[in-house]
Amino acid sequence: MQQIQLRDAKATLSAVIDQARQGEPCIITRHGRPEAVVLGFDEWQRLSQVPSFGRLLMAAPLDADDVPPRQDGLRQVEL
Repeated sequence: MQQIQLRDAKATLSAVIDQARQGEPCIITRHGRPEAVVLGFDEWQRLSQVPSFGRLLMAAPLDADDVPPRQDGLRQVEL
């Protein structure tokens, strides 16, 4: 993945967007630190549809017997 400084990204924004549309995202840096990523809209849509691991767990049809008891002494959550 290409990295480009913010001032250079401003100067070549059209090229940065063209590359992102072709499937090559670009990391925008400011003072050497990553600040943003430019990626194509199709890739953003694909990524935005992927559920988080937490959402997948919350949606799982679990019964109380499906989860083993905790072994570390912390309180157990009732299902």
